[in-house]
Amino acid sequence: MIDDNLRASRKTADQRPALQISFEFFPPKTDAMEERFWDSIAKLAPLSPRFVSVTYGAGGSTRERTLRMVSRITNDTGVPAAAHLTCVGATRDEVDAVVRGYQQAGVNSIVALRGDPPEGVGQPFTPHPQGYQNAADLVAGIRKIGDFDISVAAYPEKHPQSTDWGADIDNLKRKIDAGADRAITQMFFSNADYLRYVERARKAGIIAPIVPGIQPIHSFKQISGFAARCGASIPGWLAERFEGLDEDPETHALVAAAVAAEQVTELLDEGVTEFHFYTLNRSNLVLALARLLGRRP
Repeated sequence: MIDDNLRASRKTADQRPALQISFEFFPPKTDAMEERFWDSIAKLAPLSPRFVSVTYGAGGSTRERTLRMVSRITNDTGVPAAAHLTCVGATRDEVDAVVRGYQQAGVNSIVALRGDPPEGVGQPFTPHPQGYQNAADLVAGIRKIGDFDISVAAYPEKHPQSTDWGADIDNLKRKIDAGADRAITQMFFSNADYLRYVERARKAGIIAPIVPGIQPIHSFKQISGFAARCGASIPGWLAERFEGLDEDPETHALVAAAVAAEQVTELLDEGVTEFHFYTLNRSNLVLALARLLGRRP
């Protein structure tokens, strides 16, 4: 029998460890999407997240929108905003100019990523001849410009282009050694994968936080398609839970809530105290998960 007294998820607010949460959004493309974006920000801001991050399209295709969004989040909500940044298809000078633009806008947090080539996820990456060569190189360049809070990516199931686990963990270590403050994982659905990954990193001497990236399943079809492209696996038991629910949105939503709740409370019971949520610009399910973790406005 599991002793509830030993489970962090069963403790009251005054007994639970202090938690850090953060949220990821993408720049909206239409007026209607932008309205939902700001509505979601307004609902999540009172939870006092470490930061709210805004993604950056392949090759910097959403650069201006990302800057506009993070600037407004910083100025209008008081919540720290983190801007994503990649080194795809740009010179060092061009990337440095973007970093200085964030700095001038009062944005002091950056999620530094190598980025995927314009051809798409999984295609070979070719650095710009005058650009940053990889994420570790990018982190070092950001560090030269200013005292930013820098997050980098981690892959609990190994990056699809890593030759083996040794190469994958070595790459993470280079990013941390270059000056990153923490790593945020790609989405995963087996907590054992995350816990084994953290163990590998610690054995390699990496002591920086490795924050689990949690992806609520608003659409199983959409998430499973994305997972297939980025090297994240969908366990058989998870696919089975959503089987036959494509035309039943109400049951789908309830199952999605149960799956996400199970994942975060299990991680909390394993001693995890930092969470990063991929919101897909939606707030309701993430609000519920934050409440399960004990975070209140």
